[in-house]
Amino acid sequence: MYKVGITGGIGSGKSTVCAILEEMGVAVYNSDARAKELMTTSATLREAIVARFGAECYTSEGLNRGYLAERVFGDAAELAALNSLVHPAVMADFEAWAERQEGSYVVFESAILFEAGLEQRVDMAVAVLSPEELRIERAIARDGASREQVVAGIRRQLSDDERADRAKYAIVNVDLEELREDVEQLHRRLCYDSRA
Repeated sequence: MYKVGITGGIGSGKSTVCAILEEMGVAVYNSDARAKELMTTSATLREAIVARFGAECYTSEGLNRGYLAERVFGDAAELAALNSLVHPAVMADFEAWAERQEGSYVVFESAILFEAGLEQRVDMAVAVLSPEELRIERAIARDGASREQVVAGIRRQLSDDERADRAKYAIVNVDLEELREDVEQLHRRLCYDSRA
């Protein structure tokens, strides 16, 4: 199965691109949502998290996100340790999921495709780019966050220039109608590439 990684920064419209592809019948794997599920449902991953970060990571309701976030926030080594447990579980889950799909290709949606080195696990990486001010406006409207919070989040991520350099294909998202046309063009290219 031909695998396409789609990534983009906060407010870039990565999820919108993926939603348009889903409307076209393309199977999309949302790695961020699936990682959260696996941290609760995978006994192996759960045991590894408890062994590394302590039993407080889970309550009777499931994953104690607040506790775990406190443990890794602002500590690069702790975050790297968590990622070293979660990313292999997600990739194994994605590979198994991809094998069950039909169609020309599947999409692996990830906010940290490049940051986590996951672009090595897909056949093509696509970056969704958008002007920073527009990204800030979208994120404030979507998340109810302050401008300062959104800007801080953007600064922690790769820049759009870095994403564009590392991607094989880039889509600029400013206008929804133009975006739909660009996604349709991308879809045609991916259908062709997957047969090559």
